[in-house]
Amino acid sequence: MNKTPEFPMVQFGPGSQPQETDTLEYINMPKDMETYHAPILPEPEEVLNLTQGKQVLEDLLQALHTWKADTQSKSISLNQLDADNLDLINQALGEGEVSMVVGDSMIRAQESVLAGVWRIQHFDENNLVIHDSLEVGAVPKITRSLTFASADRNIDTDVNETHPGVQNAPALLAELADKVKSYQAGNQGETINLTLLPLTEMDVMLLGERLGVGPLTILSRGYGNCRIGSTAKENVWWIKYYNSQDVLILNTIEIVDIPQVTCAAPEDIEDSYTRLNEILELYR
Repeated sequence: MNKTPEFPMVQFGPGSQPQETDTLEYINMPKDMETYHAPILPEPEEVLNLTQGKQVLEDLLQALHTWKADTQSKSISLNQLDADNLDLINQALGEGEVSMVVGDSMIRAQESVLAGVWRIQHFDENNLVIHDSLEVGAVPKITRSLTFASADRNIDTDVNETHPGVQNAPALLAELADKVKSYQAGNQGETINLTLLPLTEMDVMLLGERLGVGPLTILSRGYGNCRIGSTAKENVWWIKYYNSQDVLILNTIEIVDIPQVTCAAPEDIEDSYTRLNEILELYR
């Protein structure tokens, strides 16, 4: 027999409204936002002999100037730099909003304060840097070449009675399976907003079990935090948005090549060219 759904009762009349002595309580809103801060640079006389570091920055400026939205990232090696020249690069570029870790942290990427300029480092088993480079692009090459290298498109949608507490996950799994199979690279992404859905804890656990965990983890710090994880299914990402107090405010699954929130916009990369050119004017 079907059970009549229960709806919350809305009260009317005396006693149903706040009293004059009651205090209205509001959710705390985000107060902090990451913004661009010009790097603290050494004086020109302090870098007179750092010709290699200054040349790398000039090469980076040229890469920013010639980069186009439909091209792959351009890479500049830092392996040849000594400690002093490398320190100049570190001071000029700093750390930006987006960081990435691949797999067991053997590869890490950090956006600089210049949007679209990425620091890519490869580590050995002793956590020592074995390859160091800069890249110019919307995202580092590793996000395209490694993230879904071992992924597949098949999502198991079979849910039987051995999953008590599961309610809406079966319908979501069927929808995800259909969207993943029909998605073509370069298409506009599809987003499923989990925050708006009545999901049980078992629903969420089952979704995580069927999608699996991929090798790439991304943290984007801006207006609060955005934590992005690739899954074991091709072009499927699990994205969680937190406010500045680390409270989850939006939980989504996206079917897309690369989530837009991780990408540097073309206009931001153009702005990075202007900013780097201003930095280099100090040393020319």
